[in-house]
Amino acid sequence: MLSKEFKAHISNHLSFLSRSRLLIACSGGLDSVVLARLCEMQSFEFGIAHCNFKLREKESDEDEVFVKDLAARLKAPFFCTQFETEQYATENKLSIQMAARELRYSWFEKIANEYQYEYVLTAHHADDNLETFLINLSRGTGIEGLLGIPEINNTYIRPLLPYSREQILEFAQQDELHWREDSSNSSTKYLRNKLRHDIIPELKSINTTFLSNFKNTLTHLKASNEFIKGQLFKIEKDVLLFCEDGTISISIDRLQEYGNLKTCLYFLLKDYGFRAWNDIEQMITAQSGKQIFSEKYRLVKDRERLLISPIITSVPNHQYKIPKEETMLMFPSGALKFKDVSTMESADLKTIFVDKEKLKYPLVVRKWKEGDYFYPLGMQGKKKLSKYFKDEKLSLLAKERVWLLCSGEEIIWIINYRADDRFKIKPQTKQILKITIT
Repeated sequence: MLSKEFKAHISNHLSFLSRSRLLIACSGGLDSVVLARLCEMQSFEFGIAHCNFKLREKESDEDEVFVKDLAARLKAPFFCTQFETEQYATENKLSIQMAARELRYSWFEKIANEYQYEYVLTAHHADDNLETFLINLSRGTGIEGLLGIPEINNTYIRPLLPYSREQILEFAQQDELHWREDSSNSSTKYLRNKLRHDIIPELKSINTTFLSNFKNTLTHLKASNEFIKGQLFKIEKDVLLFCEDGTISISIDRLQEYGNLKTCLYFLLKDYGFRAWNDIEQMITAQSGKQIFSEKYRLVKDRERLLISPIITSVPNHQYKIPKEETMLMFPSGALKFKDVSTMESADLKTIFVDKEKLKYPLVVRKWKEGDYFYPLGMQGKKKLSKYFKDEKLSLLAKERVWLLCSGEEIIWIINYRADDRFKIKPQTKQILKITIT
């Protein structure tokens, strides 16, 4: 009987539920009513949460009343909310199903946090899992889309996932439970309902062990996915470099040693929202500077590597002026601090010392531009910044982040990189200015 199997499943796999405060998402339908009853039989501490999406007029309101009465019979706290689902879907350009999903999960989290419920239980079962598998398969997906619904997903738990709709119905009938039938579930205009009413019954009629075989297949797929993740972890350690500025660098030479470039790139980049896999594969042989964008990230080819960086709203090509009496300037890359000192200490990439009498105020901090040149400290003659960046092997992204400290048209410092020889301290220098970037 389902109640015995459920008790054993909880004991073997979800024992933490017995000592936790639980919130059960209950629509009033067969699955969620059975879940609530099974949790009562296990003496779990739980509340009941119901969403009225106001999509079926009187029927939706009757569902709400039914679930409220159910909670009262179970002596469980009852939480309910109503949503203007169609309006939300229109305003956010979502399907009704996706709008309802966003609304309910956001509300579940709010209630759980407010009333200290540790986990939210939903009544997804094995047939739901099969439907999700087939939906993802029909739309085209990677292996993750074929793994089905996770039994544990952070604070969301699906304790009915091992059981079929037939087992759940049989338990409800034997226990003489009552539930609500959602009339929209009978319509086959939605893909999930089409699968539920037409496709899956046909598959089960062809092979009576179809659902059981499917669950075995999921087990194999999950094992394969764990193996792939282990291999990917090795590849990531070898080819990825996480830079201090937040950029992620992928070594093309090392990546090519593994073969299956498209597959490797898919696993390395999928979490950053990239989808144009054919174009991404061609980045390997593309010229430096080639870029591809996802919604939040960009991928840049830079010599022998690919660079991933967040898309940041571009900083206006603004100039920051620094009067002579100023001791600090805040700008997008940090803070410049200015201090008169009597002796020169050791300089580094973050600190320079200059002859203050050679400066023309106000000083200016600005972005670099093509044609800029400077006189590298310790060298004879001038050098274009573009040539300097190339010699220093600065990536396209790194060059975009470069700021200059200038005196009139003359560059004092390529901030964080190199000072200009024209402003260096000499034996005859009378005023020394220490400049630091933090």
